[in-house]
Amino acid sequence: MTFTEGRCVQLVHHGPYADEPASLARMDRYMREHGLVPNGLHHEIYLSDVSETDPAKMRTLLRHPCRPA
Repeated sequence: MTFTEGRCVQLVHHGPYADEPASLARMDRYMREHGLVPNGLHHEIYLSDVSETDPAKMRTLLRHPCRPA
């Protein structure tokens, strides 16, 4: 799959997947504070191998396309 997303807000989430909603909320807050609105669905890039990594040490890149409000 190819993404053509343009401007994005991104964050490296540290910890288990179950804790990602708090990181996504932080990204949403950032967008609101900087006059941005979502412009598509967020996606994730997994930087850790779930089969080999302690969930507390996992890293996931979260990206959310955005545009000026």
